[in-house]
Amino acid sequence: MEQPPPELVVERARRLWVIPLFVPLSLLGGLFPSFSLTANLYVLFLGSVLMMAGLSSRTVRRPAPDTLGGGIAWWLLPLLVFAAVELSSFLMGSTPEHPTLSILLDPLLEGYLLRSLSYFGWLTVFWGLVRR
Repeated sequence: MEQPPPELVVERARRLWVIPLFVPLSLLGGLFPSFSLTANLYVLFLGSVLMMAGLSSRTVRRPAPDTLGGGIAWWLLPLLVFAAVELSSFLMGSTPEHPTLSILLDPLLEGYLLRSLSYFGWLTVFWGLVRR
């Protein structure tokens, strides 16, 4: 059985230490009511910490690809549609006739479990961006 190179083992260990850290942060974030002032301040705080980690030279980064694949459009299309709907709904005044997607998702985020899982997903995706 062939052993993986030592740098790969070290890289996996560096990558996995944040997952146990994200679990209690997500559970704590799930305690705040969705779209409340405390939840927004918590997201702002965590986002700022992750952004500072991304700007520091101490964070180990993965190499970026030289070119983007052809499938990038299938990832960008839903993102652009989401942004267009959210922006147009916001500009129309976010009335019950034209709610933003955030307001439409609010009933789903009323439960503690889904709110905590959303925090965990957000932290994990943001950490992936920080490492790029």
